[in-house]
Amino acid sequence: MLDIQMLRNDLQAIAARLAARGFTLDTAAFERLESKRKAVQTQTQELQAKRNQLSRQVGQAKAKGEDASATMAEVNAQADKLKAVEQDLGAVQAELDAFLGVIANIPHASVPIGKSADDNVEVRRVGTPRTFEFPAKDHVDLGTSLGQVDFDTAAKLAGARFTVLKKHVARMHRALAQFMLDVHTQEHGYTEVYVPYMVTAECANGVSSLAKFKEDLFKLEGRDLYLIPTAEYPVTNFVRGEILALDKLPLKFVCHSPCFRSEAGSYGKDTRGMIRQHQFDKVELVQIAHPSASYTLLEELTGHAETILQRLELPYRVMALCTGDMGFSSAKTYDLEVWLPGQAAYREISSCSNFEAFQARRMQARFRGDKGKPELVHTLNGSALAVGRTLVAVMENYQNADGSISVPSALRPYMGGTDRISA
Repeated sequence: MLDIQMLRNDLQAIAARLAARGFTLDTAAFERLESKRKAVQTQTQELQAKRNQLSRQVGQAKAKGEDASATMAEVNAQADKLKAVEQDLGAVQAELDAFLGVIANIPHASVPIGKSADDNVEVRRVGTPRTFEFPAKDHVDLGTSLGQVDFDTAAKLAGARFTVLKKHVARMHRALAQFMLDVHTQEHGYTEVYVPYMVTAECANGVSSLAKFKEDLFKLEGRDLYLIPTAEYPVTNFVRGEILALDKLPLKFVCHSPCFRSEAGSYGKDTRGMIRQHQFDKVELVQIAHPSASYTLLEELTGHAETILQRLELPYRVMALCTGDMGFSSAKTYDLEVWLPGQAAYREISSCSNFEAFQARRMQARFRGDKGKPELVHTLNGSALAVGRTLVAVMENYQNADGSISVPSALRPYMGGTDRISA
């Protein structure tokens, strides 16, 4: 959520910055709400002053032994008026909060201006895509030929956009998650956490806008609970309503969890295979940071995600997302895109973002600064990595002419020394 003072102080400048990311700020609606709030607030203050004046008169009359009943009746009448006006003020404030709740974050000054993914900027490219001496298959053909990726059984169980993994491919999926967790906890200093796979509406609204993105989530019938679309939802909420000690920052968490997404609005996109699923696993990095350090930590966190791709020897590139392609809550995002031979294209495998104080303001997540005054933290997160998409990348990049898949050396200790997956 944006700081309302920014809109009050320079509404047109904020509207222009939001327009750069394709968000139209209804400035007229905000001005109407602000005008209404000011009028009601002025009325509230006037009634409070009148009540206080009358209360003093009552005290003075009693001190002199005079009859104060008439003035006391007026005090009570003023109190009734004040209560009604305070209710009006609360209603206006709720309208303002709802208005603010669906406004996207302001892009950082370093974010490239653009309208879509076509305007994203390549920051660096690592590794060279392999040249195959045979026609490269995609993961669907590879997995089904091995009899270890089963879309038909998954469809029988749950419908479209689900997958059943078997045997060595299932073990590789598990090995990837364990490998990622070990790297991030043992080398990058993250604390591993295990979390509920469901969160309340308050938690969901703490990291995004529930009013805006409710259709993207799976809700439990009759319960105030939503299946998590990413571990970012529960983990970031660790600090909701907290005031952290300065010397505890940054907090660094890593969490492996399933993720559940309705994929509303994505019909017809990536319908083949495991790229876009209703359920998938992810290893998520979350950092809670001091505002002065958050952009340094964004580079660090992105590098941590890159380490996994480098250890697996997968070609990839880092893209700085333009204003028009960033997520709702993000101030700046890097996407990591891995090379998939089956598509002859780079595809997203991780997003690493700095949300600045946008989420923290919603959650009232703060730290106590040098002068003892509570200040909002900055929050960051990134996939390191999406496990299913990493599995797809390994299968396609490590395929052999006979349809088998070589196991990357980094994963072999997690697979009992197995160096090849065959039918």
